[in-house]
Amino acid sequence: MTVTLHIITGATAVGKTHYALDYCEALDAEIISCDASLFYQGMDIGTAKPTKEEMAKVPHHCIDMNPVNESFDITQFDALARRTVEDILSRGKSVVITGGSGFYLKSFFEPVVDTIEVSDAIRAESESLFANYGLRGLLDRLNAVSPEGLGNLDTLNPRRVQRALERCLSSKKSLPVLQKEFAERPKPYAEYNKHFILLERDAEVLKDRVARRAKVMLDSGLIEEVKDLLEKGIEENPNAANAIGYRESIAFLKGEITEDELLPLIVKNTNGLVKKQKTWFRSQLPEPNERIYLSS
Repeated sequence: MTVTLHIITGATAVGKTHYALDYCEALDAEIISCDASLFYQGMDIGTAKPTKEEMAKVPHHCIDMNPVNESFDITQFDALARRTVEDILSRGKSVVITGGSGFYLKSFFEPVVDTIEVSDAIRAESESLFANYGLRGLLDRLNAVSPEGLGNLDTLNPRRVQRALERCLSSKKSLPVLQKEFAERPKPYAEYNKHFILLERDAEVLKDRVARRAKVMLDSGLIEEVKDLLEKGIEENPNAANAIGYRESIAFLKGEITEDELLPLIVKNTNGLVKKQKTWFRSQLPEPNERIYLSS
């Protein structure tokens, strides 16, 4: 009998945590978190991290993996998730994958990690190029080493352009060739069925939930949490420091925005994230097996 992986997602503040907990109890399942901000220790209030009681109710994995000053990337997650799926299933439990980080969710449906090894020297070269000449410098160099074109690369995203350049330099292949080879890689978790659930709410209701959640976070001590994380080096890890709620709080603590501006800015940026998530779910993930409209 083929085993099924249950994948539950939805926009920020839609209610994934409570839905997934009830779903897991019915299935005797354990949760693999697919939220990039939950990987880091100490990022609790601003991520709406599941409480100790919730994690005691249903075992959670891929949470609090790294100190906040050390990045945890998709390559590390991809390997860890595979081991965790196999471990949970070996104990006779079901697997529920839940979270709102689109790229990490995609790793359960499509290949997202290649096998090209990038040397420290090449990485240093690309970082120096970006630091001195910006995105234009990266694109000029990439066009030189990939004269066949840049395929479907997002040329407005400096990080993706930099990573593409590193892989072209490391492999000595053009970007279209690398993209073709990558597209031909086998799909991940092909040995399992996948039941994909997308949670949705009325747009105005979701905006209200975003606003209320942001206020609760600030009232619950988000600023004190961020002060502590600054001492622990959160700014050494851009992935953590740029998470919504954290980057605005850091700006407030540095005097770049006022207290009156803080809450509205977090709400505005969270609503922007919601729009991006919805676009990603629609364009980058397969059609859900179920669309569940939450009203309570």
